[in-house]
Amino acid sequence: MKKILVTCALVVSVPAAHAQSSITLYGIIDEGFEAISNVPVAGSKSGGRLFRLDANNGLNGSRWGLKGSEDLGGGLKAVFTLENGFELNTGNLAQGGDEFGRQAFVGLSSDRYGTVTLGRQYDPIIDYVGIYEFGDSNLGSDHAAHPGDLDNFNFTRRQNNSVKYQSPDYGGLRFESLYSFGGVPGSLATNQAYSFGAHFARGPLGMSVAYSHVNNPAASLLGSNPTDTATSNGLTASPIYSGYASARTYQVVAAGGSYAFGHVVVGATYSNIRYSNIATLSESSADFNDAEVSLQYLIAPDWSVGAAYNFLKGNAVTQTIGGAKYNQLSAGVNHKLSKRTDVYISGAWQTASGDDSTGHAAVANIADLSPSSNRHQAVARIGIRHQF
Repeated sequence: MKKILVTCALVVSVPAAHAQSSITLYGIIDEGFEAISNVPVAGSKSGGRLFRLDANNGLNGSRWGLKGSEDLGGGLKAVFTLENGFELNTGNLAQGGDEFGRQAFVGLSSDRYGTVTLGRQYDPIIDYVGIYEFGDSNLGSDHAAHPGDLDNFNFTRRQNNSVKYQSPDYGGLRFESLYSFGGVPGSLATNQAYSFGAHFARGPLGMSVAYSHVNNPAASLLGSNPTDTATSNGLTASPIYSGYASARTYQVVAAGGSYAFGHVVVGATYSNIRYSNIATLSESSADFNDAEVSLQYLIAPDWSVGAAYNFLKGNAVTQTIGGAKYNQLSAGVNHKLSKRTDVYISGAWQTASGDDSTGHAAVANIADLSPSSNRHQAVARIGIRHQF
């Protein structure tokens, strides 16, 4: 899980009976050196190696945020979160230049009835199932996400204009639902999105299921709102699914879980992704099935290692479009220097076969990288992460 350790807080007390307010400043700075085997080269069909510093595709994207609450009495609180993403190497804003592009919401939280929030938020796919993906662990970088982050396990897309409900904890069982308004006059359904999920955790066992549905996802392939674009969602169009951009609906059915055997954690995820009524393909539908298994081992309190295998298969929409297969191996090593600072090494290797959504021979496309010029792609990263 992409965890945030809050170690620096500003607490403001309100001089009223039974009322307190608090504001917490938090953040993560994650920087690393990357070596990539193949990315496009202008004027060349063969591609080339790339070496770079990168601050947005490590164990976490670099960010800072403010989180606050006010005690309203009777177990009720007003809550808010404003979270900004930034590019460390240039100082630019991330998420397409949005000031609080990662999260921005306000709402009410009740110990008895749950929490309702409004704004730009994560959906249950991310909150409940994404936590079991290796790319969301403290060992796999964002490049370990499923190819193209097709199922949105890895935080690529948020939902604007959304209302979200999170239930209290019922003995380890929790529920969550989200509805995003399309914002189109005269049409409630256009651009709307909705999702729901359930999560159970007790002792060494954790497991979740979730469903997400988006209408008219063409603008950002998965973004769903008129103000969203491929850039503001952090999405680079991938040939894995870019040929299905004219789909009228997009949906994900997902499940995941993990079990801890002492210092060993075994995890697995599954997702079915469907683009329905693709206008440019005679209203056909395209399906993908993705499965991942992972293993993490705590060698010592300050050393951990892990690896994962992921398989993605798309169905054949026509004789020449779709049917590609993607195999991916990911691994990572993490060493804690302190409670707030760690160093790590991570890597991913992917192969592709068959034909992709554009009707061409499928090429490898590791998440958050430009597509390879051939069927293979690899990336290695050495990084440092500081949390405050």
